[in-house]
Amino acid sequence: LPTSNSTDPELYKPPSTENNPTLEDPTPDYMNLLGMIFSMCGLMLKWCAWIAVYCSFISFANSRSSEDTKQMMSSFMLSISAVVMSYLQNPQPMSPPW
Repeated sequence: LPTSNSTDPELYKPPSTENNPTLEDPTPDYMNLLGMIFSMCGLMLKWCAWIAVYCSFISFANSRSSEDTKQMMSSFMLSISAVVMSYLQNPQPMSPPW
């Protein structure tokens, strides 16, 4: 006799993210925010500017194709401009911390 058990693994369907928006991955948004913060700090410190570029790449890699690309591109361009501005201000290479 087949039973209609709701815990049957053959009947399991993962919850869709369309009905439940709390299951979306917040990593691209956090990396976008961190990238913008590090871009602002990167105007004074070169390592912050490079961290901003790294965060913008992580944000781009973890984003979905349906997300707004304008915000991601503006974050990426802001981080690149922070690197350029920090090297225009002080063209010496970064010194190792040790």
